[in-house]
Formats: sequence, structure tokens, C-alpha cells
Amino acid sequence: MSSPALQDSPTSLRRALSLLDAFDRAHPVMTVRELAARSGVSRSSTHRLAQDLIDWGALERTPQGLRLGVKLFELGTLAPSQTTLRDAAGPYLHTLHEVTKLTANLAVREGNEIIYLEKIGTRTLRVPHTRLGGRMTLHATALGKAILAFTRQDDVSLNALTPTLVPMTPHTLTTVDALRKELARARLEKVAYDVEESQLGLFCVAAPVLDRHGSALAAISVTGATALSQAQRFAPTVMATAFAISRGIVSAG
Repeated sequence: MSSPALQDSPTSLRRALSLLDAFDRAHPVMTVRELAARSGVSRSSTHRLAQDLIDWGALERTPQGLRLGVKLFELGTLAPSQTTLRDAAGPYLHTLHEVTKLTANLAVREGNEIIYLEKIGTRTLRVPHTRLGGRMTLHATALGKAILAFTRQDDVSLNALTPTLVPMTPHTLTTVDALRKELARARLEKVAYDVEESQLGLFCVAAPVLDRHGSALAAISVTGATALSQAQRFAPTVMATAFAISRGIVSAG
């Protein structure tokens, strides 16, 4: 189905994309008025374009307002690199989940955030966590730190991350020096931790999925509600799983 509004002009397309881009982790559901304010698109245009996006499946109506539609997730899964990663990692993540009885995650980097490509949840995790397809900041997550630690230094300037080092909890690392030390430890141990840094009550243990050059393609993790001393006992299993996924991807390539 082609949307008439999106055919009007490039300006209409840009405005429609601005509406979609206005959604984030802090604003997963918005009214038309809120969406117009965040996107900078007039309310009349927002109302018209939102209806076209609903018809196409990019937006959905809820009792609270509008949210991103499943059509966007379906399209996202067709991206070649993401599809390859999810296919390669899927069986290993299910095994990791079964062995640890914890939530298993797969994430990739996009800018200064990570995107969750896969999440195998557990009912025993009582503290809500991020959703599949959701985003989180690099510095506050074990997944993000595992990726950063194995990203070539000329590709990542920690100083450029400074404006994004906002505290998610009282335990979040918020200085470049603290983050640099954490990444050095992650490179040495080949595992990264998040102990109540992204959300109170949660720990996360992550290891990088590496390409043939040793650079991070993604990261996997397990998440649960426990102390660091307990979290550390899952590190060998997470590292072994990440190594197996890396080896599979390199062999397939």
C-alpha cells in the first residue's frame, strides 16, 4: 500500500521520518500533540501523516496514544548484517538461557547506543528490562562496554561520548576516566559488567562477538537480579558462548 502523503514531496517524507524518529526509550507512546511537539511537525501535518503511517503499519494506536508499529521491526530484521547475527546467535542464546536460567541478550552498536536484536526472557526476572528492538546507552550497559572495549580506538573517541555519559542510576559511570578504566579491564578479562548501572536491581554480564580481526560485531549477555560476586560466576559461560558465535560467523564468512 502506498501512502498518498508520502508521495506528495520529499518534504512529506522527511516529516514522516521525523515523526518516527521522535520515539525513543523515554517516549515509547505519545499523543498526536506530544508527537508534534517532539518532532517539530505541525499538529495538522502530524495528524495526517500519522494516519498514513498507521495505515501502512509503521505506527499503532493504543489507549494511551501512538507507538511504533510491528512493520518497522519486520523490516529491521531484513537488514543483512542483523539477520546473519540473529541467525548465527539464536541457537547459542537459547542454550545460554537454558543453562543459566537468566535472560539472554544480543545487541549491536548504533552511534552512542546499543540496539537489542534478540532477547530470550525468563519469568524469574522480576525487574522489568529493556525490550527487543529497544535502545540503551553504551556506557551504562555491559553489552555497550563489551562492544566499546573491542572497537578500534581510531573508531571510537571516548571524549566524544562525554555528552552522553548521563547517569541512569547512582552507579552509572559518568566520567571518561572511569569508563576508560572499565574498558581496559574488559579488554583484559574479555568480559564486561553492569551492576545496577542501567537499572537498579539488575546485573548484566556481557562478552563481545568478534570478527576475524578481533573487532566487535556485537555482544551477548545474561541479565539477572543478584550481586556482582554471583554475577561473576556466569562470566565463563557467557565468554564461551560469545567465542562459539564468533567462530561460527568467521567460519561462515
